Amino acid sequence: MLKPKRWIQSRNLQMTEDLVARLRKRAEIRRKIPRGEPDRISDILEEAAAEIERLRGILEGKTDD
Repeated sequence: MLKPKRWIQSRNLQMTEDLVARLRKRAEIRRKIPRGEPDRISDILEEAAAEIERLRGILEGKTDD
């Protein structure tokens, strides 16, 4: 059994991963809808997912810089 603090950290990581996956899936679905021009909302969804992952890496002490 996880200690309370570990459980909260684990749950937060899981929720963040779920959010990132949902943002990327939504962008993928939107891109499948035929449009006359690029879907800027899909781009923003993917940018948000990437930013969440970047910030998560900083909080965990991992940086790509």
